[in-house]
Amino acid sequence: MSAKVTVEDVERVAELANLELTPGETESMLHDLNAILEHVAQLNELDTSGVEPLAQVSELKGAGGTSLRRPDERQASLDRAAVMREAPETDQVFFKVPKVIER
Repeated sequence: MSAKVTVEDVERVAELANLELTPGETESMLHDLNAILEHVAQLNELDTSGVEPLAQVSELKGAGGTSLRRPDERQASLDRAAVMREAPETDQVFFKVPKVIER
């Protein structure tokens, strides 16, 4: 693998994502991102010349040649009153969440 993520790369991405990483988190992120790139490099070594490209997983065929798609049918969703009873804070229509962006 030729491309490696550097500490500067991690710090720049953290800055763009408005994250404050400790030195330990930066090192952990550096390790994780390089491991992902290494895995992708291994995948790139596979011979896929006989594999038909897919735009979506839904194009796959299941057992017996049947499509993996399900019919587009209406289904009942969760009961709003029951869900709102479980929420820590709500106005009975929406969930209330703390503000997380200060700028």
